[in-house]
Amino acid sequence: MEAATRGAHGGRSPAVGLNILLPHEQTGNRYQDVGINFRYFFARKMMFVRFASAYVVMPGGFGTIDELTECLTLVQTGKTRKIPIILVGGEFWRGLIDWMRERLVGEGMIAAADLDLMQIIEEPEAIVEAIFDYYETHGFQPTRAERDKMLNL
Repeated sequence: MEAATRGAHGGRSPAVGLNILLPHEQTGNRYQDVGINFRYFFARKMMFVRFASAYVVMPGGFGTIDELTECLTLVQTGKTRKIPIILVGGEFWRGLIDWMRERLVGEGMIAAADLDLMQIIEEPEAIVEAIFDYYETHGFQPTRAERDKMLNL
């Protein structure tokens, strides 16, 4: 995700990299203001979900799909507050979304409205606009209902 950290580093946001230690893959990159290394995926995902204001998901492999479905599950079940989940690259994601609609919704495993937790957006400017629009409408704090659900009240 060097492109994302490069963009944050060049802007006003701190560039934070959550790196997973694998024998054949990812290392930190020079654009990270803060780089945190994780040995285990579950610990990385916990940090990823806990501190995110939006999930912008680029095409990727099993790890990307794992992170996406973790985010969707936590938002769907109210274990974390609802935030924008944006998929970049409609052509890449369309087959997965179609499968979710056909199988998961079709077989009653999720509600059709659960697919509305994510949106496909192609252009960087439109992604930023969607995130800003979300927070202008919903605010930055969890609603009381979200807070109560997250705290099991």
